[in-house]
Amino acid sequence: MAEAVPTLRWNNLSSAVRPSPILSNSRLSPPHLRRRLHGCIHPNRTSSFHPRISCTAVEIGGAAPALTPAKIKKNRYQIENLTTWLLKQEQSGHIDAELTIVLSSISLACKQIASLLQRSSIINLTGAHGTVNIQGEDQKKLDVISNELFCDCLRSSGRTGIIASEEEDVPVAVEETYSGNYIVVFDPVDGSANIDTSLTTGSIFGIYGPDKQCIFDLDDDSTLDQAEEKCIVSVCQPGSNLLAAGYCLYSSSVVFTLSIGRGVYAFTLDPTYGEFVLTHENIKIPNSNRIYSFNEGNYDLFDEKLKKYLDDLRKPGPNGKPYSGRYIGCLVGEIHRMLLVGGIYGNPDNKNSKNGNLRLLYECAPMSYLIEQAGGKSIDRQGRRILDIKPTEVHQRTPIFVGSPDEIEKLEKYLFE
Repeated sequence: MAEAVPTLRWNNLSSAVRPSPILSNSRLSPPHLRRRLHGCIHPNRTSSFHPRISCTAVEIGGAAPALTPAKIKKNRYQIENLTTWLLKQEQSGHIDAELTIVLSSISLACKQIASLLQRSSIINLTGAHGTVNIQGEDQKKLDVISNELFCDCLRSSGRTGIIASEEEDVPVAVEETYSGNYIVVFDPVDGSANIDTSLTTGSIFGIYGPDKQCIFDLDDDSTLDQAEEKCIVSVCQPGSNLLAAGYCLYSSSVVFTLSIGRGVYAFTLDPTYGEFVLTHENIKIPNSNRIYSFNEGNYDLFDEKLKKYLDDLRKPGPNGKPYSGRYIGCLVGEIHRMLLVGGIYGNPDNKNSKNGNLRLLYECAPMSYLIEQAGGKSIDRQGRRILDIKPTEVHQRTPIFVGSPDEIEKLEKYLFE
């Protein structure tokens, strides 16, 4: 035996009313609903109050029909910032609280650097600093300042044990008062030659796991003896050991791109709020694209196999068009474009630079980590996976070819067959 049960829907949410020939005044307060009905209840259509009421047949004594929860639509104005995203990863067990703090401190350094770059011409931060780094390169003013910003933010996080930078002669052991366990390697300003012309620059970083054997109590004026220096240098690890890596792009937008080993995510700085907002989720590099990026000013210094490869790229393809050449002069800019649209980037060895120009520890390894997380490939001149190469020194250089998997495989046919 079944009885009709009136069901009242409010704002697309339904709630079953107990079967009764007369509705309780406490359940339905509007006066026009307080009347005896047989089976169904129909609202007074002349009233301004219009609840939607229908009938459901149920077995007497049976369980009331299950209610389907309303599907919550994502608000198009809803945003997720970097801090919220990191906390979610921590809650899911993908990273620990210590790593969350380290990544937050890096993002703070990047915000400060972005602000200085935007005002560099106004506050006289363009031009050379008058010093030379360990690689023999003239340092820009912002090279030195950005390095200090990175070191200060990482030191104050209290979670970093060793810091290795392009601008430092040797890795820096954080004094015990402030030290943690993580090893952070970074290039504070990549493409600093572009600063004076307001072109693309960036910061690169990689984070390795703790090595408690190499934490020292150092004062600001302390120096490392050979044993301690050897121990610190020994923390150089292959890129396959990275726990997280990323970069911050300083261009028309400031974009903080990050991977913790579970895909690649990009956050764009919203100047209104001063927050990095998630704009690119789980980035996947296209399998191929007819874009290449090499410094062809060194063409005559390349080996013959690589010259043949570049010559063929410039020939019209099946669609009647050759590959498009793009060269920014900033590794961060090259990798950012490649993640979004695909292609290939190369910084090979040549007659004047037998090991290429890029550093393995804090440039090639972090960027290769990101590319592989997005589905791309990264190799050196011998075809070795960049992430498998263990550095023997902090500022070791390596040739690199990185990009879409199909484009790297095409290059390999020229170099190794």
